[in-house]
Amino acid sequence: MADTNTALIIPAPTKTAATTNVAEDIRGIRPPVKVPGEWAWLGWTLAALAALALFVWALRKLGPRLLRAPPLPVVPPHVRARNRLADALALIGEPRLFCIAVSETIRIYLEERFDFRAPERTTEEFLFELQSTSLLTEGQKLGLSDFLARCDLVKFAKYEPARAGLEDLHAAALHLVDETAPQSAAPEQSAIRNPQSAMA
Repeated sequence: MADTNTALIIPAPTKTAATTNVAEDIRGIRPPVKVPGEWAWLGWTLAALAALALFVWALRKLGPRLLRAPPLPVVPPHVRARNRLADALALIGEPRLFCIAVSETIRIYLEERFDFRAPERTTEEFLFELQSTSLLTEGQKLGLSDFLARCDLVKFAKYEPARAGLEDLHAAALHLVDETAPQSAAPEQSAIRNPQSAMA
């Protein structure tokens, strides 16, 4: 029969790596964390607005100097008109488009040079206004009236003149520009594209 008084022997716990690291892993108490108050957002917002205001002020003060492009040279109306007339020669093979380009060039030139309201008006309205001005001579008025009437024939009546007729219209437009250009415009002639070279 077995002895009932025998004591049970429980083995003592052995030290494992887990139990040894627990003691070494215990850290001290951390200091309290500061939580921003209810009005902290106001300070950040004011700081951001101040920075934005400073940026806008600097942009207004310095921006125009940094972004300012050098001024473009002012091209006088008679020079622009001569250049447009030279460009119109490329359309001489299409009479209607050529006449539109040439007559529009003269109308725009007269508006820029003499402040006539030429582009917005019909030929009849424009010629009626032209009679009361002293800025053009009677010969220039007659030449302009004939020029616009011939252009209108091609533009609206589907008349197709020969190339010589279109070249004559071009010469009449160029003559009007040369006659009405400011007196000091003669030295500028060399800077302008030569229309005769474009016709060749």
